[in-house]
Amino acid sequence: MQQPLAHCTVMLNEAVDALHVQADGSYIDATFGRGGHARAILERLSAAGRLTVFDKDPQAIEVARQLAASETRLHAVRHQGFAALAELPEASADGILMDLGVSSPQLEDPTRGFSFRHDGPLDMRMDPTRGQSAAEWLAGADIAEIAEVIREYGEERFAQSIAKALDRRRQERGPIGTTAELAQIVAGAVKTRQPGKDPATRTFQAIRIFINAELEELQHALKAALRVLKPGGWLVVISFHSLEDRIVKQFMAQHAKDAYDRRAPLAAPKALALAQVQRVLPSAAEVAANPRARSAVLRLAQRTALQPSELRP
Repeated sequence: MQQPLAHCTVMLNEAVDALHVQADGSYIDATFGRGGHARAILERLSAAGRLTVFDKDPQAIEVARQLAASETRLHAVRHQGFAALAELPEASADGILMDLGVSSPQLEDPTRGFSFRHDGPLDMRMDPTRGQSAAEWLAGADIAEIAEVIREYGEERFAQSIAKALDRRRQERGPIGTTAELAQIVAGAVKTRQPGKDPATRTFQAIRIFINAELEELQHALKAALRVLKPGGWLVVISFHSLEDRIVKQFMAQHAKDAYDRRAPLAAPKALALAQVQRVLPSAAEVAANPRARSAVLRLAQRTALQPSELRP
């Protein structure tokens, strides 16, 4: 088996502290990764506590299963994306943690195709056993679709130029099969970029998000988390770019504000599903030690006693 690549867990203590772990509680790490957060949660559980973990990545799941072989409190290892939270019983968890985005081992492994820094197959799937790879999608998508994905998910102002350049490359030399090829084409199409940032950064982010349906899955997972959390339980989410953080921020705000029915202005507002919404940023020391933490934003909220049937759509 290939040795796992090193991974520095971002906001480890802040995230686990935000869960307010009870020794005999039931918790969910919805993005196991290499188990940094999961192990920290287990350290705070008694023999009666339990942890369930999810991950799409087969390599992450293998690490989780190895841990579960010697750890009875690791109750279940699920090879699924976190939208599968919807399959769990209502009000069954005291806390749910979601650490979004791509992990360091995924970025540093050339065979996964996530990074423009290492040449490798243009894959980008969190689970390479399922779905369409980035190379397969780029081979068949038209210019308009490619431009839309890069613009919407990468917030890239040169999306149209990049899409046209990719199409020219396909017409001249056939499908784009490697990360180095993609990065080179993008670099030639991006006219300007701020110092220190690779021209391919936004395009790689956009294609990865699209291929893995990351934003859509996040929306489903957040909605499911409300039903799975017990009253008083905590939802903790770490995001790494503005698109996913915006979804988390708006979701928590939506369920933490009074909602009035405009058709019945004198009626009492609907009860709130979330309270104590907070935002936490990494410390200066962590950012200095781990530059990947620079863009991290942790948001947390506590589940109220609202019943699942009372949740807003």
